[in-house]
Amino acid sequence: MCLYYHPVTIHRMFIEKKFDLVIVGGGILGTSLSYFASGLNDSIRVAVVEQAQRVAFHTSGRNTGKIHAPYLYNPAKKKLFAKAAFLGYDMWEKYSGLKNLPFQKDGVIEVAVEDGETGTLEKYLRWGKKNGLKNKEIELVDGPALAKIEPEVRCSSALVVRKEGSTDYARLTQSLMEDSMTHGTVFLLGTRVVGFKRIGDGWELRVRNSNACSNAHTYNHGVGDTGYDGTIRARFLINAAGGESVDVAHSIGLSEDLTDVHFRGEYWRAPTEYHNLTKTSIYSVPEFPDYPFLDPHWIVRVDRSCEIGPNAVPVFGPYAYDRAENIREFLPKTIELLGSGAVKTIFDKQFQNLVFNEVHSSVSKSAMVNRVRRFLPRIDANRIAERGTAGIRSSVINSAGKFVPDVVLVDDDDGSSFHILNYNSPGATGVLPFSVHIIERLCRAGCLDVTDITDVQCGPWKLGDVVQSLGGV
Repeated sequence: MCLYYHPVTIHRMFIEKKFDLVIVGGGILGTSLSYFASGLNDSIRVAVVEQAQRVAFHTSGRNTGKIHAPYLYNPAKKKLFAKAAFLGYDMWEKYSGLKNLPFQKDGVIEVAVEDGETGTLEKYLRWGKKNGLKNKEIELVDGPALAKIEPEVRCSSALVVRKEGSTDYARLTQSLMEDSMTHGTVFLLGTRVVGFKRIGDGWELRVRNSNACSNAHTYNHGVGDTGYDGTIRARFLINAAGGESVDVAHSIGLSEDLTDVHFRGEYWRAPTEYHNLTKTSIYSVPEFPDYPFLDPHWIVRVDRSCEIGPNAVPVFGPYAYDRAENIREFLPKTIELLGSGAVKTIFDKQFQNLVFNEVHSSVSKSAMVNRVRRFLPRIDANRIAERGTAGIRSSVINSAGKFVPDVVLVDDDDGSSFHILNYNSPGATGVLPFSVHIIERLCRAGCLDVTDITDVQCGPWKLGDVVQSLGGV
């Protein structure tokens, strides 16, 4: 039986209490970490602090819902992400089946519009196989062969990936939260951490009702007041704050050589008449893979609705969905960027040209739709009138002015906190095995009460089996 406590009740029961583990951030990562941590031992007291009124309110619930196959990830440079994505597909399929949640095995097709792009697809084919995909799950075909599979698509060649799926990550995260709560996890929703203080046995966190914070308007959206003011204590702290994770690390003196930049991904919803245009999502080869700018895709969601997107429009904060929030964040973020390695990126001519094109795609519907018309010529921009839900991805730039391609994991010197920075796509796909990896690492380091998770059963998984499948990455 799942006992669901309203967040207000949780606050009244537990505010001012001490926890063994406090996780900052209630996105899909923080919630997954709580799910596995709370399953280790009934005596471990876990809390998740989330400033929004519900879990997965931001990036975790504002995405395409794809369970990505690991063909885009260099196995040498993104080994952990690639392994986690490969295992994540099967774990999400099992979890969705047990909970009767949306899961559709629908595949994806990556197209080379020009002949010169086929070499990139050949590279993706090699990567996909090295990352675990079988021959029957990934195949390179020419344009005429693809026309037999997807008659509306025009391309020179295509990578047909059959082991990829679609889901609803917001619903999955909500389910993980409910499961975590049955093991005693406390979710402090509508609550923002406004101060960290080291104390003898860990941390004291000062928290505030999000409604009282200056940027609270980005979180509320008419949902009732659930936030409270006060302090909580943690023996150990995990920073899984997504778009604010770098800021959290900076606030306690860590990773000061890194800075974050934010990009709003926008979508256009296709009318019903286009919902059967293709059987699966169609992606195109990115022109500049070293930057977080992907040419907009043709997206087929789990409910069979279709969208065009996302682009990557630079914004000044992790919640800058509108002009007012952008204006509020403009000056402090600009000062931060000019004093960091990001200044080298900002003044790079290629980056500036890319930014201009992304901004153009934001103000011009035709500019964005025409990117997809290159391989789906039947689409008419005049038939598309409704915008989809925008999400914001935060990327990390190092002191050399380069985008960091992989997740950044930072241990505090005194062993009292752990920070997960730059956790981007395919983060949601691989979040279950990735979270097991993090929990096992922390247990092994003596940060939690359990030191060996080999025989721990959490939901349908024995955690030792998951760790073994990850292969010691």
